[in-house]
Amino acid sequence: QVQLVESGGGLVQAGGSLRLSCAASGRTFSKSALGWFRQAPGKEREFVAALTWSGSNTYYADSVKGRFTISRDNAKNTVYLQMNSLKPGDTAVYYCAARGIYASSSTYPSDYRYWGQGTQVTISS
Repeated sequence: QVQLVESGGGLVQAGGSLRLSCAASGRTFSKSALGWFRQAPGKEREFVAALTWSGSNTYYADSVKGRFTISRDNAKNTVYLQMNSLKPGDTAVYYCAARGIYASSSTYPSDYRYWGQGTQVTISS
């Protein structure tokens, strides 16, 4: 029942910032653990960040720690990924995902049931 739609991607110079948004429909959003993943051409889908359903804990891949921040606004049914100090290596299609109601956070794509369509992020050097 959950539908996720990402937005906010684009082209930005190295060192710049972007904020990705993921708008959700479905009443399970507020009780679902959420995550962001990315996939570059020729590479496997990679974990980026995750948030518990309560919103009290966040988790990040080592490659983005200190640069990216995941957050959610249940009133707006939206999850965000604030990306700062962007690098060319961050170039990828970014996906938001939801595990399901009351599920624990996870870094594995296979644990997520609902996915957005993806938004392209391109970082120029």
